[in-house]
Amino acid sequence: MNTTDKNQNDHNPMSMVTDITQRLWDAKVVIMMGLAAVLFRGCYYSQKIVEPSQIVTASNSVYATTGDLIGKTVTIRSKPLQKIGSSSFTIEDKRFLGGKPIVAINASGTPFDLPTDPDTQVQVTGQVRKLVPSEIEREFHLRLQDKYYKNYTNRPAIIARSIAIAPEVEQITQNPSQFYGKKLAVMGKVENIETPVLFTVDQNHFSNTKELLVLLKTPPKKAITQDQTIALTGVIQPFVADNLARDYKLNWDSGMKKQMEATYGHTPVLIAEVVVSR
Repeated sequence: MNTTDKNQNDHNPMSMVTDITQRLWDAKVVIMMGLAAVLFRGCYYSQKIVEPSQIVTASNSVYATTGDLIGKTVTIRSKPLQKIGSSSFTIEDKRFLGGKPIVAINASGTPFDLPTDPDTQVQVTGQVRKLVPSEIEREFHLRLQDKYYKNYTNRPAIIARSIAIAPEVEQITQNPSQFYGKKLAVMGKVENIETPVLFTVDQNHFSNTKELLVLLKTPPKKAITQDQTIALTGVIQPFVADNLARDYKLNWDSGMKKQMEATYGHTPVLIAEVVVSR
């Protein structure tokens, strides 16, 4: 992230706000705190998405060494760099281990295809482990081919229990059909709230992107508020009021359906399973 003159930032409120906002959106490494090893293993074997209790954005000075990260559960959003073997790929972030590539091994139980668009990120959640192929194979019931991992052996790797395509809001709203039916990880700022479970998100206040409609499958533990930055996991589908009202038991009368179709017809909607505040 580019820096500006520190003295000017210290005395310029608008500069401080811009800097804080930029940091929030530039940070791609998210450390999931409060997820114990028992919880991780339970999530892996049930293959269910679990809402983390807290998200802390990493800075350059946080979790900078291998010793700080081994055994912790992390979430990283990054463009995939290189496919490794049949079930792994490398990712990187300058705040994570000095920007060195790290292997993400798919232990989710579900095959994952890397996005065809090189500008589309992926989101990986899993435990950081030292990569010893025989140990990883035995503990997570995987079959790894050693020849693909020889350059990464004994280095940190992420044993991914969850992997999702992580496009920007603008990428989804501009070409939603390429994402229909796919599991996505989306981050955005809450804009218009229609109901406690139906609202729109935008990339941030400084963008002119079209907003993305979100429908939560279940009410959140804490009410969604305007301008709140949230992380969502779900599936994109076309907005059809009758289908949504039927499938998710929404108490919409004919007038409400007509109003919703007039506002959101022919747009995508993210059916979200997980919502995490930032």
